[in-house]
Amino acid sequence: MSDKSSSIEKGESLKDTGLTLRALGAEAIILRHNYSGAPDLLARMTGLPVLNAGDGMHEHPSQALLDLRTMLIRLGLDATSASETCLKGVTVVITGDIRHSRVARSNAMLLPRLGARVILCGPKPLLPEDALGLHPAIEIERDFDRALSQASVAMMLRIQKERLAGLSLDLGVYIDGYQLTEARLAAHAPNALVMHPGPMIRGLEIQSEVADGPNSAIEEQVSHGLAIRTALLVRALGVKA
Repeated sequence: MSDKSSSIEKGESLKDTGLTLRALGAEAIILRHNYSGAPDLLARMTGLPVLNAGDGMHEHPSQALLDLRTMLIRLGLDATSASETCLKGVTVVITGDIRHSRVARSNAMLLPRLGARVILCGPKPLLPEDALGLHPAIEIERDFDRALSQASVAMMLRIQKERLAGLSLDLGVYIDGYQLTEARLAAHAPNALVMHPGPMIRGLEIQSEVADGPNSAIEEQVSHGLAIRTALLVRALGVKA
């Protein structure tokens, strides 16, 4: 359920929408909402399992889980279980509009708990003030080439132009400094896994040749998303595999 395509858009409260769904026999709700914390609030109001499909700029848990699965498989690590050391020795560089990215926040909270080193990279206007509070092991690096040279995984994020009001950002300067190009990848991280949660803006944060190149796991992320989200729904419904 999305707040943009439901009765919420017409003025109905989140609580009443949730109670209506419960009365219709819903056993679980998948919610994408513009407000941070809405899925947790809905779960408490209805008593139903609520899967967070993205809440504002807060979190996107299922995306972080599918990203994790993609990394484990492509890096040749154990994908059958997630332990506190399953990503030990892996450096994930997340670059782009981190300030507005719920994907970045969820990955920054999950991956260090599994042993990964996580570097958040971008120009100052696109880095959140609370970035270091997401996990004690989070690092900040504004120089993309320096960050990329340490990357096992380069995760690129789109610039959320719709949220840039009031921020000083020259897109031409951004492209020069932060676009992942073939030349930049070859020079600094020729073996790095390239990821992107989508939607992707080719020619801005990433060059098409990189997005479609041998290092890219972008299509695999989409494929793993189906399995991960199916598993989450099965668990929420209490279905025995």
